[in-house]
Amino acid sequence: MRAYSLALLLALPAAVHAQDMSAVKITVVPVTSGVYMLQGAGGNIGLSVGSDDAFMIDDQYAALTPRIRAAIATVTSKPVRFLVNTHWHGDHSGGNQNMAAAGSILVAHENVRRRMSTEQFNELFKSRTAPSPSSALPVITFSDEISFHLNGDTIRVSHVRNAHTDGDAVITFRRANVVHMGDNFFNGNYPFIDLSSGGSLDGVIATSRRVLDLSTADTRIIPGHGPLASRADLQRYHDMLADVRARLVPYAARKAPLSDVLAARPLASYDAGWGKGFMKPDVFLTIAYTSLTQAQPAGSAVTHGH
Repeated sequence: MRAYSLALLLALPAAVHAQDMSAVKITVVPVTSGVYMLQGAGGNIGLSVGSDDAFMIDDQYAALTPRIRAAIATVTSKPVRFLVNTHWHGDHSGGNQNMAAAGSILVAHENVRRRMSTEQFNELFKSRTAPSPSSALPVITFSDEISFHLNGDTIRVSHVRNAHTDGDAVITFRRANVVHMGDNFFNGNYPFIDLSSGGSLDGVIATSRRVLDLSTADTRIIPGHGPLASRADLQRYHDMLADVRARLVPYAARKAPLSDVLAARPLASYDAGWGKGFMKPDVFLTIAYTSLTQAQPAGSAVTHGH
């Protein structure tokens, strides 16, 4: 994934899309029979194709929609009937308006529609995201889970509470043995946890643990960012985050100032391997420590609905 700034990932005006996205190429990665991952700029797209219409997960940025649709056309002639957003961020929902205009039905957790309908403010980065136009909003929302029966598979879309945001969905393809985790999984890098949108470190760890419990050695996992992953990749990510938490708990217990924690560099042994993405070590440490020391959102746990 390109090293776009976090503010760019959260929200990108159309003019900036056109300027910065002109060189982006969409790559189609086969996952298993009938399931693909599309990579370009922003969050990884999931795609199910078969005898029914296509089913799509996330849509990156508006400027990329023509290229994304052209890439989809290389593996199916069927239209995208349903488009599920894993959460509200613009690098995962920026193409909603275009896809809806082409006939796709937009689906997401009810908190995704709520956040996209109003201005959002990220406290850490002091950035504001304007409300999305009504035509970009999900028209079907759910509170716990929803299932789709398409292309010979049962596709379960389940809400996970207060993880990357408060509106995340994890999507499981039962027959294909594939899971799309959205931004609860940054394969190979520190994750961005959007505390201003109800996210929490504990929720991301719980989501990773839940997917590990439900998966097998053969499960293929589509992360929000990074290459296609195995269960072993997710295990390494989970173990890193769990250890990050353990390292920070003693500082939180004595209410150490953030400046002292940053100076102590408790995550230094992880930084070289996990801190190379757009989530830089000091920023991730700030988010992780803040998550542990602030009041935790209500219900910071995974919904048990799989």
